[in-house]
Amino acid sequence: MGAIRFSLLGQIEAWLGPNAVDLGHQKQRYVLAALLVDADRVVPLTRILERVWGEDAPRGAQNTLHSYLSRLRRALSSDAGHVLIERHPGGYVARVDPDVVDVHRFRRLVAQAKATGRPGEAAELVRQALELWRGEPFSGAVSAWFTTHRTTLQREHAAAQLDLCDLLLRCGRDADALAIASVRSAENPLDERVAGQLALALHRLGRTADALACVDRTRRSLVAELGVDPGVALVELRRRVLAADPELLRIEVDAEQEAPAEAVTWSAPATLPPDVHDFTDRAGQPAALVERSIAGGRVVAVVGMGGIGKSSLARHVAHRVADRFPDGQLWVDLGGAAPGDVLARLLRTLGVPDRAIPADHVERGDLFRTMLRGRTVLLVLDNATAVGQVYPLLPGAGGCAVLVTSRAKPTGAEGVEWVELDVFTTDEGVALLTSLVGAQRVAAEPAAAERIVALCGGLPLAVRIAGARLAARRTWRLDHLVGQLSDERRRLDRLAVGDLEVRASFAMSYAGLTPTARRLLRLLGLVAVPDFPPWVAAVLLELPLDEAIGHAEELVDAHLLTVSEVDPVGQYRYRCHDLIRLFAAEHAEDEETAADRDRAVERALGGWLAHAERLTGFVPGPCYARIGGAAHRPPVDDLVPDLSPEWSDTWFDAERSALISAVRQACRAGSTDLAFDLAGCLEKYFDLRGMYSDWLALNREVLDVCVRHGNRLGEAVMRRGLLDVTTWISDGPGEAMDRMRVEALALWDLFVELGHDAGASDVAVMHSWSSTAAGRHAEAVATAEAALVLAGRAGHVGGLARAELALAVAHFDNRQVAVAVRHAERALTHARELGNPRWEATALQFAGIGYREAGEFEVSKHMLDQSLAIARTYRDSYTEVLTLLASARLHLRVDLERACADAERSLALSRRHRMTHHTAEGLELLGLLALEQNRPHDAVVHLEESVALWRTRGWHSYHAAALESLGRAYEHVDQVAARRAFAEAREVYLRIGDTDRAARIRG
Repeated sequence: MGAIRFSLLGQIEAWLGPNAVDLGHQKQRYVLAALLVDADRVVPLTRILERVWGEDAPRGAQNTLHSYLSRLRRALSSDAGHVLIERHPGGYVARVDPDVVDVHRFRRLVAQAKATGRPGEAAELVRQALELWRGEPFSGAVSAWFTTHRTTLQREHAAAQLDLCDLLLRCGRDADALAIASVRSAENPLDERVAGQLALALHRLGRTADALACVDRTRRSLVAELGVDPGVALVELRRRVLAADPELLRIEVDAEQEAPAEAVTWSAPATLPPDVHDFTDRAGQPAALVERSIAGGRVVAVVGMGGIGKSSLARHVAHRVADRFPDGQLWVDLGGAAPGDVLARLLRTLGVPDRAIPADHVERGDLFRTMLRGRTVLLVLDNATAVGQVYPLLPGAGGCAVLVTSRAKPTGAEGVEWVELDVFTTDEGVALLTSLVGAQRVAAEPAAAERIVALCGGLPLAVRIAGARLAARRTWRLDHLVGQLSDERRRLDRLAVGDLEVRASFAMSYAGLTPTARRLLRLLGLVAVPDFPPWVAAVLLELPLDEAIGHAEELVDAHLLTVSEVDPVGQYRYRCHDLIRLFAAEHAEDEETAADRDRAVERALGGWLAHAERLTGFVPGPCYARIGGAAHRPPVDDLVPDLSPEWSDTWFDAERSALISAVRQACRAGSTDLAFDLAGCLEKYFDLRGMYSDWLALNREVLDVCVRHGNRLGEAVMRRGLLDVTTWISDGPGEAMDRMRVEALALWDLFVELGHDAGASDVAVMHSWSSTAAGRHAEAVATAEAALVLAGRAGHVGGLARAELALAVAHFDNRQVAVAVRHAERALTHARELGNPRWEATALQFAGIGYREAGEFEVSKHMLDQSLAIARTYRDSYTEVLTLLASARLHLRVDLERACADAERSLALSRRHRMTHHTAEGLELLGLLALEQNRPHDAVVHLEESVALWRTRGWHSYHAAALESLGRAYEHVDQVAARRAFAEAREVYLRIGDTDRAARIRG
């Protein structure tokens, strides 16, 4: 059976190899398309309904949708085996690799072309992307969502054709460029870029007169139809053609350089919050001014004091101009966030996988600007605090526009157009109040309406809060609210001074709350997380969940909390505005004792710890010993009763931002047990999702705090995780395995000092790996056996699996295959006892490798296929790469086509996720395959890169094998280089005492 693939760029279809899958009638196909546009992401049920039926879905549409999804699930599961539509609490997900869907493949190929600096390679990628088109996208689908998405794709298709024409011209394929430009010019006779491409192609092909005629014809058409002259670029091209400028004939040759580490799929963002439908502009119409400036592609900053309405204006203007930015609109609430963290969020929104986001903040900015190059995107940066926070986020030159809001006009900002906001006039304030409470009520009491605006000091936020209070109480007269405000003389006086206006406006809503709701708001002000699920309110108030939610909803009604859509595990999440959180924290300082404040933070962060600790054991990942501290863990099991183990990784998806914020708040407070406990719970999740940059940064931050406060256990746990991620993922000075050896010895001593056998066992395994890498096999075996004893004494089943696997690795590296297989099978038994799929898949890998070396190919293939299936089930790319490498070596002997496919995919994944060790092995395999196919020059290219990478790893047997393979490749093309490679291979073999392999190498 062949691979599954889907087509949306034309008729909505699916194929299994050469055979079409029966997807049913058209409406059912539209449902599949609505899911595949967000392949491998959960799509809420309401969105599927809107996409397929539009905003006015007929009665019974939801039941019909469930029926369609059930039929599609059966059709795809029965035909494809590995394709499944899954149901989640938040909706449905098409669990497929996005690359098997032509829309995503098209966008990935175009993005990959933009990322490469080689025009020939880029042209081929764009050509492949355009070949995927078979007609009008989503053929036959007529809902508003499909129509909008189709228009966007058609714009991308046209842009790709233009890009291809430019690329063909850059690399000298003028005839091919002429064919494309001729068709595009006939379709778009006023397009100056197309005219320039056509003219340049004609000139290069010796048809200079035709080139000049093309430019002149375009000029006449522009003047006749639009009344404008051509732009500078076309005029300059005509001058250079007339002057026979030799630079016009220059072409670019692809340079030999490393391919980009990652190509990402462009996903046009649309993250604007809802429009402010009751928006009220001011005298001078600043909103209209901002709109005009933004449409010109500038950087515009809206400034003013807190509560002045900057964000409302930005939201309103952004929606008005959104259609002028067809490549997407991005909204970011900056708050106090660091630019590097914001760039990571933006890159995720644009479709960059976590594993592909650079750790370095400057590199993140470079990637962000590269992705926006040539696109027309609106970027809104809300709540900026300083110039240094904004400038790293600005796109490069192009059609993008940026709208910034800030409380104060920063000094030293260049190239920014500033729009300053002032308070409302009486008329403007009354207009906003009218839109909130209704024209009839305001007309009945006009003087009272004006008095309310005056008492609010014309501050838009204060007027809005007052209006919302009235709107929620239809029986109140406006004079009643005037009376309430008049009773609060001190608060009214404070409305006239700076930020106190905002505080007084919040206090008005605060006073109307029940005592318990007020206390909940105060305690929430102490918890510095971006959002939170309902159970947090229950933990803070120490009340049953339903009762606590009632108090939280009272805060929502008072506009002191907002509610988001459901998260991936089906929970609603609350969000507290930063000014309200500040207001609440100030009241907590005044109205709560220090002990109560500390207890509230301890309970909230401890609640996340209790949940994380319960679920981290079910996340497939490293089977380290779970090492916890003495941090408080409130009882939470009854607060999220439906959270079953299989939802563990999804729960971490939902709580990721809150957990990271909780760790950092614990660090700031010096609560080291909470900090290292929470960070330790995140390690397996970070590994599963490939979030190595986050893992590295968070563990280092917690480590610093633990060292500063003398928390030795926390220090040990953080160093253990850092040792793993810095060895296998991050690059550093020297050889990675040598660094592991030095750091593992020091960390082993620390765990022994602490009397922690399980932790010592984990680190002993790391030391054993480093000994194996150095060729000290007896030491590696002795250390792994010590780890086995330590794990057994501690009852650490994961440690037993790790130690047995370390023994398997050591014996296998020493060519004691039968012994290695026995240890791998014992590791498999322990992994299954532990219930950790990651380690089951890993043990299957090494057992499969052993059986391969023993000549039992069928047994080996069966084990490796099992391992691969587990890895793909959990979307565990790290384990998948390892298994693909083993499978490629197996099939190298029996099936070159399968070996090539496995090796190429392993290399692509390892490059994407920066797995240097596995990249080196994948390159060696591709070199061996090239030799088998009589392509020695290609083999040399792969093997040279492999050897260069192995020099940084410090695993000598792999390094020597790659050198030996490089010598074999050079024998076909360069005898001197071959002898040099063989000599170095012999030297490395002798260094690790492998005289047999050294002797077999030819002189």
